[in-house]
Amino acid sequence: MTRSANRVAGLDAIDLAILTEPQRDARMSIQDLSQRVGLSPPPCARRVRILEENGIVRSYTVVLDEAKVGIPISVFVSVKLDHQIDDRLRNFEEAIRKFPEVTDCWLMTGDRDYLVRVAVADLIEFESFLTGKLTKVVGVASLESSIPIRRVKEKSARLS
Repeated sequence: MTRSANRVAGLDAIDLAILTEPQRDARMSIQDLSQRVGLSPPPCARRVRILEENGIVRSYTVVLDEAKVGIPISVFVSVKLDHQIDDRLRNFEEAIRKFPEVTDCWLMTGDRDYLVRVAVADLIEFESFLTGKLTKVVGVASLESSIPIRRVKEKSARLS
């Protein structure tokens, strides 16, 4: 979103600050947030509520270190369907939502139809997921897997 698009959406510099700070610490109190953005607590709380009601703030969450909870391996899987028709897309998306190993799934442009991030404990679990679940989804024509070496950047959202 460009700065002009932020203005169109009705977001000013204080709104952007209110949106930035909780991305660093979602447990921050309204008191702390209000001090960081230069407002008193009541108007800050009102702005937060408006951002939530408008769906700009969708939820608050905890970001886990997957490796420390026993799930150290991520695999990105590009999926090509046999036909890109509504029933195939819907069927694939319904199946993907049921797999706990899948953490993210994106419908894509280009040569592949979907990009899926799979989080697993080890490559044996990935093989089991791949052969026992993903390849069995009706309409899956081909898969291409890539294992990332390290994450270079992580951010929950872009504001400007």
